[in-house]
Amino acid sequence: MGTSLTERAVSDLDPVQPAPSAGRADTASTAAAADAALADSTAAAAEDAAIRAGQPAHGARDTKVIWLLLGATFVVFLNETIMGVAIPHLVDDLHISLSAAQWLTTAFMLTMAVVIPITGFLLQRFPTRAMFITAMSLFSAGTLIAATAPGFEVLLGGRIVQATGTAIMMPLLMTTLMTVVAPSDRGRFMGRVSIVMSVAPAIGPTISGLVLNFLSWRFMFWFVLPIALVMLVIGFRKVENVSETRVLPLDVFSVVLSAFGFGGIVYGLSILGGVVTGKSPGDTVPLWVALGVGVIALGAFIWRQLLLQRRDRALLDLRTFHSRNFAVSIALMVVMMAALFGTIILLPIYLQNVLHLEPLATGLLLLPGGLVMGLLGPTVGRLYDRVGPTPLLVPGSIVVSGVLWSLTMVGEQTPWWLMLVAHVVLSAALAFMFTPLFTSALGSIEPRFYSHGSAIVGTVQQVAGAAGTALFITVMTAQSAAVAATGAALETSEAAGIRAAFLVGAIISVAAVVGTFFVRKPADMGEGAPIGH
Repeated sequence: MGTSLTERAVSDLDPVQPAPSAGRADTASTAAAADAALADSTAAAAEDAAIRAGQPAHGARDTKVIWLLLGATFVVFLNETIMGVAIPHLVDDLHISLSAAQWLTTAFMLTMAVVIPITGFLLQRFPTRAMFITAMSLFSAGTLIAATAPGFEVLLGGRIVQATGTAIMMPLLMTTLMTVVAPSDRGRFMGRVSIVMSVAPAIGPTISGLVLNFLSWRFMFWFVLPIALVMLVIGFRKVENVSETRVLPLDVFSVVLSAFGFGGIVYGLSILGGVVTGKSPGDTVPLWVALGVGVIALGAFIWRQLLLQRRDRALLDLRTFHSRNFAVSIALMVVMMAALFGTIILLPIYLQNVLHLEPLATGLLLLPGGLVMGLLGPTVGRLYDRVGPTPLLVPGSIVVSGVLWSLTMVGEQTPWWLMLVAHVVLSAALAFMFTPLFTSALGSIEPRFYSHGSAIVGTVQQVAGAAGTALFITVMTAQSAAVAATGAALETSEAAGIRAAFLVGAIISVAAVVGTFFVRKPADMGEGAPIGH
C-alpha cells in the first residue's frame, strides 16, 4: 500500500525483478529520476502556458538581444537604399549605362533573395551569437570593398558581399523575435522592427544626397563602415544565444536550384528593358534563356523541398503554406514590396531627370515619407495587438492603390511639393500594411517553422523588391523609348515612361485591396493556439 504510483509503473516495466534489498533502493532512485523528469515536463508546460497567456517567458537577456539585433539591422538596412540617389552620378563617374548602374541595387536585392533561403537552415544549425558575428563581419567587409573599389566590377562585388551579411540579419531578427516574444506583444515589437525597416531606408537617400553634394560617392561607404564595425564589436561582447540548435544536413543541390531559380528570374527581368528598346547588351544571356532557366530551376527547387520536408531536411520548408493566412499574407507582401521598391527607384530618377532637382534636394524630399512610415510603426503595432489585421490592412491597401493611381498623372510641370505629399501618404499607408502582414504571417505557423517562415518572408520580400524594380524600370524604359522616337524632348519621354510604370503598379494594387479581406487574426493572439502549436 505504501508503494508510489511511479515505483509501481517502473516495476511493471522492468522484466527482471531485483533482489528485495537492492531492488527497493534502485526503484526509489528510478522513481526519483522519473519524478524529476515529470517536474521538468511540468515546468516546460507551465512556461508554454505562460507564453500562450501572453506572459513573456524570457527575461532581460532576451530583450537586450532583440535591441542589439534591431540596432544592427538598422545599420545594414541603412545601406540598402543609399545607392538610389547616386545612380546618375555613377553613370557619369564610372562611364556605365543606366541599366548597368541599376545592378548595384538589383544585385543587392538578388543576392539577398538567393542567400535568405539558406538562413532557414543556418538559424537551426548555428547559435544566435555566431550568426550575428558572421552577418556583421560580411557586411563590414563588403562595405570596405565598395569604399575602395577601383571600378564598377569591384564595386558590384562589394555590394554583393554586403548583401550576404544583410540577408542573414533580417531572418535572424525575425526568428529571434518570434521565439522570445509572447504572442500578445508581437504587434508592438514588430512595430519597432518597422521603424528599423522604414527609417533606415528613408535616411539612406538623404545621407547619399548630403555626401554627393560635398564629397565623392565613396564616402557613402566610409560613412557606414565605422558604424558597422561598432555594432560588430558591441554584438561580439553582448549578444547571447537565445535559440536552440540541432545538427542538420545541408542539401547543396537545393542551394544551387535556389540560386538559379531566383537569379534567373530577376536577371531576366533586369535585361528586359534593353530587349524591348532594341538595345540589348552585347554580352548578356538572352532573355528567354534567363527566364526559362529561372522558372525551371525554381520549379525544381519547390519540388525538391516538398520531397525533403517529409524527412525534415528541406532547405526551405514549404509546410508553412499549409496555413492559408500565411499564404495570403505572403501574396500581399509581394505586391506591397514591389510597389515600395519600384517607387523608391523611380522617384529619384523623376525628380532629378524630369524636375531637375539636385541630389540633396531629392534625398530631403524622400526623407519625410520614410520617417512617417517608421514613426507610425509602434502605433500600428499596438493597434494590431488590439484589433487584429483587417481594420488596418483594408484602408491601408485602398490608400496605397489611390496614391499609385495619382502618380500615373505626373508630368514635366508637376510641382515638387505634390510629389512630397504623395510619397508621405504612400509611406503612411504602407506602414498600415507591413506590420500586420509580417505579424499575421509568422504568427500563423507552428513555432518549429519560425526560422523557415522568416526565411520565406525575407526571400519573398527581396525577390518582390527586385522584380518590382526591374518591372518598373522595364516599363519606364520601353515607354520612354517609344515617346522619344516621335521626337519628344528627354523630359517629356521620361515623364511618359514613369507614368506608364506607375500605371502597371496601380493595376496590380487593385488585387491587393481584395486580398486584404482574407487576412485573419492569428489564433494564438487570444482565442487559442493554432493546430500544431
